[in-house]
Amino acid sequence: MDLPEFNEAGDLPPGVYRVSLAEVIARFGKSTHQRRLLAQRLQRIFSIAQATGYLKHFILFGSFITSKPDPNDIDVFLIMLNAFEPDKLSGETKLIFNHMGAENYEGASIFWIREEAAIGGEQAMIEHWQTKRDKTRRGIVKIMQDGVTS
Repeated sequence: MDLPEFNEAGDLPPGVYRVSLAEVIARFGKSTHQRRLLAQRLQRIFSIAQATGYLKHFILFGSFITSKPDPNDIDVFLIMLNAFEPDKLSGETKLIFNHMGAENYEGASIFWIREEAAIGGEQAMIEHWQTKRDKTRRGIVKIMQDGVTS
């Protein structure tokens, strides 16, 4: 799915856009020094989450996927498989699954749940992240993993 143009608020129009990490980087991660820095962080976070072997959905929302020239951070919501055990993680991997640790170390706001905790179902949980603090809706991005089509 192609990423649409921004709306008048500088957001993607409401919807869940399924794209590759390369497409996200090409669209949002090159125009300014800050965006290039955040794109590197995003790549690292995605790689670490995927390397756990338990990543089911990687959702990107917030200012990085807007028209804002210098977004502050990366905002991510992860749905992990039920067998995921964060207590068994170590090092940088453990850090990204600790909200405050990820914020302090990676400059990223990372939220995660196991798939069984998705109240109303996974799709409803994913779509929830389209709602902004002011209750308006925006588009979000689901980064597709190699070989995964959901």
